[in-house]
Amino acid sequence: MSKKNKTEKKTDKIVRSINNNIRSSVRKLNPILKSIVGKKVDIAIRDLQFSEKRITKDIRKTISSAVANAENNFQYDIDNLIVKEAYCGKKIIMKRFRPRAKGRAAPILKPYSSVTIILSEVKKAKEMSHGSKS
Repeated sequence: MSKKNKTEKKTDKIVRSINNNIRSSVRKLNPILKSIVGKKVDIAIRDLQFSEKRITKDIRKTISSAVANAENNFQYDIDNLIVKEAYCGKKIIMKRFRPRAKGRAAPILKPYSSVTIILSEVKKAKEMSHGSKS
């Protein structure tokens, strides 16, 4: 058995925000979350603001919380933050019943989800010249 090397330090700090119990299904959340991955935070918030989906308000709040975490806990510059990962998972499903004809009942499933947003800071690299024709 070997011990892990304790001298290794993680230089990349994880900035995350988790929003539990969002009243929407995973199937409806996934396309929205996939559309914001890799974008700058302000562009992602703007895209969500002009979306017609109801659930984008909750996703916007989660991104804003992650930005606040990055600024207050790790002193990251807000202008350099991008959405590194965005994913969702299943939570509880509320089960309700609706009366139907002839004394029957039809189930109504009300799913809940959890959304996780992970941000990272992009460091500006120096402009590298790839050569010239002269």
